[in-house]
Amino acid sequence: MRTIPYAEAVAVILLLLQLISFAAYGSDKRKAVHGKRRTPERVLLSLAFAAPFGALAGMLVFHHKTRKLRFTLTVPLFALLHIAAAVLIYRRLM
Repeated sequence: MRTIPYAEAVAVILLLLQLISFAAYGSDKRKAVHGKRRTPERVLLSLAFAAPFGALAGMLVFHHKTRKLRFTLTVPLFALLHIAAAVLIYRRLM
């Protein structure tokens, strides 16, 4: 099996992105509850594209954007795309 240069750094960056995405969904939910200025949906969806697992966890934990069809369809789709990309990369390295 070949190793990926800087694989640990990539893993840390991906983990940080997931945490940022999770926190953004939690922050937006808090703002919604308190009637404060919200995070634009395009920002939340962009974070979901980059870090779908954090966004999905944020949606489920904070019960945020779970009634919006745009989010309930695209966030899991982004997660599936990330899984497919990981499988393709893994298979290519084997």
